[in-house]
Amino acid sequence: MAESGIGLYKAELIWRRGPWRTVDQLEIATLEYIDWFNHRRLHGAIGHVPPAEFEEAFYGSRTEQGIKG
Repeated sequence: MAESGIGLYKAELIWRRGPWRTVDQLEIATLEYIDWFNHRRLHGAIGHVPPAEFEEAFYGSRTEQGIKG
């Protein structure tokens, strides 16, 4: 799973938007990519919602049911 995530990162950010002039440019772009990937990207396997939204709903429903963890 991690290898496919790294592959997506390289394909969607590193190779598509490069070449990078400075490490700072790459760091900022990486932070923006991770934010998009977790908070705005619609993920088909979880009902076309962003992963962060799905996780929040999942743990929120568990808390309402009195389930910890």
